Amino acid sequence: QKHGIPVPVTPQTPWSMDENLMHISYEAGILENPKPRAGGVSSLCSLIGNFTAGPPVCVPVKVTNIGDGATRSSALELFVYLNDIAGKHGVGRIDIVENRFVGMKSRGIYETPAGTILYHAHLDIEAFTMDREVRKIKQGLSLKFSELVYNGFWHSPECEFVRECIGRSQEPVVGTVRLSVFKGQVYILGRESPRSLYNEELVSMNVQGDYEPADATGFININSLRLKEYHRLQSKVTVKQDE
Repeated sequence: QKHGIPVPVTPQTPWSMDENLMHISYEAGILENPKPRAGGVSSLCSLIGNFTAGPPVCVPVKVTNIGDGATRSSALELFVYLNDIAGKHGVGRIDIVENRFVGMKSRGIYETPAGTILYHAHLDIEAFTMDREVRKIKQGLSLKFSELVYNGFWHSPECEFVRECIGRSQEPVVGTVRLSVFKGQVYILGRESPRSLYNEELVSMNVQGDYEPADATGFININSLRLKEYHRLQSKVTVKQDE
């Protein structure tokens, strides 16, 4: 106050806030007690929430609002727009106890409205277009990537390597996802992509595709061989122990 520097921390809101385009995080102060609720109908609900409304109130190239036809194409514009839309529905707020790099656990409140919408949309189109085994590897790399970013190792050689691998996995991930937001949730309504691996004829119960139902017999026999041998050996061991 003496130097005219605005500080949002007051006796009524005694916590630390870190805000950027992606999210707001709240830590320290009375939040160091993990028991009081920071959202919902508690007294903290009206104090925390610069981005999102409380639930009771309720990588993208383009975002289109089907309701009014509004479209945002630039990265910044669509992100700000989604922050507004998702925030009004209470999307993207979490209350967690996390593990700091230095060893202790910390309680934090995060608001990431636009990021939550984009995250759900991206995972949906990713599952639609990415090979199953590649996606399994990518999911493991994502955990490592999150850890490196959280701990401040963005410019490390291992993070550069992981980013290259994840980037390579994303080449087929293109398409459109339709979704809605309501009372703190993101609901996927449908998707389409020119790189889709979904073959309707292959999985249809009405159209005969390249897959014959009889093929399942051999598949089951081959995969059950290992299990049969395992239980055969277990039976021998059990009998021997009983003797």
